[in-house]
Amino acid sequence: MTRLIACAALALALAAPAAHAQKETDCKLTFQMSGWSAFYKTASGTGRITCDNGQSMNVSVSAKGGGLTFGKQTIDNGTGEFSGVKDITELLGNYAQAEAHAGASKSSGANAMTKGDVQLALAGTGKGWDLGISFGKFTIARR
Repeated sequence: MTRLIACAALALALAAPAAHAQKETDCKLTFQMSGWSAFYKTASGTGRITCDNGQSMNVSVSAKGGGLTFGKQTIDNGTGEFSGVKDITELLGNYAQAEAHAGASKSSGANAMTKGDVQLALAGTGKGWDLGISFGKFTIARR
């Protein structure tokens, strides 16, 4: 009988979800970047990702794409918020991006993008001039 109870307990333990399943963490990106556009848009810079589970990482950021766009811009205090992930390394990679923008001297903007199940919402203020519609990718890489 003891053996039967032990086997039943083991079967229940294996069938039950792990009690210590890794919870999702919230992460934020701070960055600065600058770039130009003349039909082809390119910008690059640096940033830092910090998560509420204590993980952090210095990163490089870049945006590349094409469309009907002209200008030169700098973002000094960019911020981003990611959807919940299990580990900070899930945030590295290429995000699909689309945006419309217009600005002169000082401008601000917001942008939402995706990479699989990961969502990223960017916001920032900058300097320069730009006008147009662009599309492409936003890349985050370990620095």
